[in-house]
Amino acid sequence: MTETRRKLQAMLRRALHPGPDPLLQAVLEVAGTGLAVLDAEDRILAWNSDFAGLCGPMLPPREGLALRQLLAPEGRDEVLAMLASGQRRPVMLAGGGAPPLEADRRPLPVPERLSVLRLSRVTARPPEQQAAAARLQAVGALAGGIAHDFNNLLTAIAGSAEAALARAPDGNAAPELRQVLESAGRGAALVRQLLAFARQQALRPRVVELNEAVASMGELLKRLLGSRVKLALHLEEPSRRVRIDPTQLDQVIMNLALNARDAMPEGGAMRIATGHAVVLRPEPLGHEVLPAGRYALLEVSDSGAGIPEEVLPRIFDPFFTTRRDQGGTGLGLSTVHGIVRQSGGFIAVDSKRGEGTRFRIWLPRHEGPADPPVPTAMVAPPSVAQPPASALPVASYGSVPVLLVEDEVPLLRLAERALRRAGFEVMSAGCAEEALEMLTRGAPAPLALVSDVVMPGMDGLELAAKLRERWPDLPVLLVSGYAEAALGRDLTAERIRLLAKPYSLGALVAELRGILPTGVMKVS
Repeated sequence: MTETRRKLQAMLRRALHPGPDPLLQAVLEVAGTGLAVLDAEDRILAWNSDFAGLCGPMLPPREGLALRQLLAPEGRDEVLAMLASGQRRPVMLAGGGAPPLEADRRPLPVPERLSVLRLSRVTARPPEQQAAAARLQAVGALAGGIAHDFNNLLTAIAGSAEAALARAPDGNAAPELRQVLESAGRGAALVRQLLAFARQQALRPRVVELNEAVASMGELLKRLLGSRVKLALHLEEPSRRVRIDPTQLDQVIMNLALNARDAMPEGGAMRIATGHAVVLRPEPLGHEVLPAGRYALLEVSDSGAGIPEEVLPRIFDPFFTTRRDQGGTGLGLSTVHGIVRQSGGFIAVDSKRGEGTRFRIWLPRHEGPADPPVPTAMVAPPSVAQPPASALPVASYGSVPVLLVEDEVPLLRLAERALRRAGFEVMSAGCAEEALEMLTRGAPAPLALVSDVVMPGMDGLELAAKLRERWPDLPVLLVSGYAEAALGRDLTAERIRLLAKPYSLGALVAELRGILPTGVMKVS
């Protein structure tokens, strides 16, 4: 570090962390926004208290923290590119900073190529909007916690049924066991809806052409809507690209279309349109605020009876439905809202009685090329019933054991038996501290680590970091009911595989084999 840089850094620290100098203190108070200074490698050198407050407790700023680590994985590369070009844009933070936030970056006129990152909340909302947003946030946190516990239960139920079925595939109990697996699969689908609302669903985002995604759903929607509903597609050219999980985008379109169909029991017209928007300044949007930026638009409208004014503020609440007697669960629109927000987008609805309803979705535009198409099987959500462990070949891995760590005893025993049947040696522990004690007492170096993320005491991420201090190339497979974004980490960059709960025992074995170096396994 040059002497000039040391002096400048010291000056910046004094400026950004208020000291006795009243002038510097006054400047900071006037700024009224979060500031951080970045070096030439995009690492944080200094920051103020407003910046730390916006980052939140999950990922507090620290010296040397890379800007890339601060940002949520969804759309991270696009955000970095736009910040580098000097554009102000909405951002989502990996640590769960309170959205909506906006960021921009400006270079400092010094030889060391330092820059200032400015982070701020979007325009304040009226009290009633703040209350509604707080209600959704609280319900989302509750839904996420419930979903996590249910994932553990479903994994244990499905794993037990799968193990019993593997021992007696043609026995008298086989039909009942298959029914258990099917029911667990339906439960898993329900949990995914809860996680989607809570913005904790495991996503596989890709850059897609919005027009192509909508057009590919057209024929399917026509069959689902029936002959009484006339569907029209209005796709603006040129098509805009967005970064989103294609399967979840399909679910958004499907849920909105089915909602429109139910609003027109006697038939009517439905329109799906795409477009674009350039938002120059933050705009109020229902309970939220739409930040400035460049967006692709998706609209779904119908000619139904419309939504009553007293109902409109609650349509995105989970389990709220006006069609309970017709089998409505109240999760369709809350799922749409969660998927859109977790993907960095925004959604709004306007409706008039007797004139119909229109849903509008703003998704951040992606300027790069679209990703090549992926086979449906590779982007489908995980199933608790496939692949069955009994269908996988048995292999030999020698005497080197896998370290298995899980605080839920039923899941620990099920996973241990499944891995042993697949040819692995296993040493198991009920918590991270127990696993470290085993290794300290002389247990052999593990072949790989398989660990739950959320555990009492040290979590799975901390355990993996501890073990890699000793074995840097240790393969790591983490299992969790939470999405990678909710963990506040870029697991791909850390060479960590994440298996979402609920999972099948066969999926556990397959994922573990997938992270092992070639040449380790010998199939028999």
